[in-house]
Amino acid sequence: MREASDPLPLRWGAHPGTGGSWDFAIWAPAAERAELMLDGTAHDMAPVGNGGWQASIPARDGLSYTFRLDGTDYPDPAARLQQGDVHGPSLTHDPEAFDWGAPWHGRPWDEGVILEIHIGTFTPEGTFAAAAERLPELADLGITGIEIMPVSHFHGAYGWGYDGVLLRAPHPAYGSPDEMRAFIRAAQSNGIVVILDLVLNHFGPFGNYLHSYAPEAFGGEATPWGDAIDFTRPELRALLRDTATGWIDEYRLDGLRLDAVHAIRDPSEPHFLIELLQTIRAKERERPIHLILEDERNLPDLREAGYDAQWNDDWHNALHVALTGETQGYYKAHAADPFGDLARAMTLGQVEEGQTRADGTKARGAPAAHLPWSAFVNANLTHDQAGNRPKGERLLSLIGDEAGAVSHALLLLMPFTPMLFMGEEVGSTAPFPFFADPPKHAVAALREGRTKELQGLGYDTSAMIDPASPDTPRLCYPYGDTRRRTREWLRLTRELLSLRRRHLLPLLRSGKRGPGEVTRHGLKAFHARWPFGAGTLDILVSLGAPASNAARRDTALFSMGDPRRDAFAIDVRID
Repeated sequence: MREASDPLPLRWGAHPGTGGSWDFAIWAPAAERAELMLDGTAHDMAPVGNGGWQASIPARDGLSYTFRLDGTDYPDPAARLQQGDVHGPSLTHDPEAFDWGAPWHGRPWDEGVILEIHIGTFTPEGTFAAAAERLPELADLGITGIEIMPVSHFHGAYGWGYDGVLLRAPHPAYGSPDEMRAFIRAAQSNGIVVILDLVLNHFGPFGNYLHSYAPEAFGGEATPWGDAIDFTRPELRALLRDTATGWIDEYRLDGLRLDAVHAIRDPSEPHFLIELLQTIRAKERERPIHLILEDERNLPDLREAGYDAQWNDDWHNALHVALTGETQGYYKAHAADPFGDLARAMTLGQVEEGQTRADGTKARGAPAAHLPWSAFVNANLTHDQAGNRPKGERLLSLIGDEAGAVSHALLLLMPFTPMLFMGEEVGSTAPFPFFADPPKHAVAALREGRTKELQGLGYDTSAMIDPASPDTPRLCYPYGDTRRRTREWLRLTRELLSLRRRHLLPLLRSGKRGPGEVTRHGLKAFHARWPFGAGTLDILVSLGAPASNAARRDTALFSMGDPRRDAFAIDVRID
């Protein structure tokens, strides 16, 4: 097993130096000669380290440059800004020139109410500047954090962002680096923390030139999205570690959501994710940095090590099966007893914790109920769960407003960290299908691959929305409805978030006192209790049938219908 060594002194990319000089560096072990093409002039680069090349040249902000390796020009894989698309020259960019104005001290994680947004469809304009105009109303509603789907520069004009190739450069269709900073400054001035969804487990397929001059960057079993990164290489670890810390420090981010970390296969000691965690935590900042994981393994170890939370798809998947009856694809794991799985998720946080299932198979994961409830990010909808459908339907479109409102209230009033997908707060039914803008020669392959993937999940794709059409992103804007129904959803969300802030937050801060306790009342109703130092959160909820034999309850903190007689209802108290 190869041990991960200390990072090389080589810093990938272009960085302002001293006395008007800039430092340029790239790792290109396959190259025999390297030149820096700066503003049309060639400069020799000196070999350093194990395949690195470096030059210090007088420069200024806004100059075009490429790395000429054995006669071929390449963009900087660590570029902060491009002159055009991912294939052309990079631009020097000084991140220190931006005026942040007033200092920002962040918010603690336990206050988190997250709204996941996609910059390209959050507004009709699809830009950071337009998104910034929406921030005051989100703050007024009670949203305390936004999680931005990936913005690393990818090929084409539009896409979800999980195929970025220039990981440190914001996608230009959304705006410039300083426009992104202005968006973050505006969010923070409204008391909203900003978390960036960052993909470090693979590079996108179009515009990734590392294969040409650093084939050692890849090795091992491929991920579902491309060649596996060799995380035993200190040079690659340095690039990806600096990418993460660069986003945090150069954009004053409040945190990162790390995409699909189960695909980061690293036999090194320490594991890349531990090294990254230690690097981020080692620096003293004026604000807390919140680190969230997407990890299909359902293991608690990274949260025990210091990551704040993890997306909890167990909650979403069990709820989806319980309310829709769908059991295709990955929903099959909850087909046997979805309401029992919901009860388990309320009690322990996760459903699958390594236990032996009724059919004798072993579930993934390990027990995690010893973690604080804030370590579980629960959602009734995410970009994945809508996008993994041929027509991109939201859960609300499948179950209707009655069930949707009750499940919305349940999500926001349970002790776990709640996350909404943009538009949920107003009851939107706008679809969110997958979309991308590949090169023309790859459009047919995208459509074919998407069709095959969804058919593999058990869906009929005869009416699939075209993932390559420029019209598809326009379908996803979730805020065009101004009817009375939208106002009622807004009122409900505002009330729920006010209750969470005034009543649940003090309870959460008093300290967890053991796992949840859930009593089943019939097949589709629950009485759940979560003990804390200052009291017990008590919820009676029916999700399709009344709570048979449930005792009459005192005046509730919040109620919607009567769970003892209504198919869909919820009653919340703090004892």
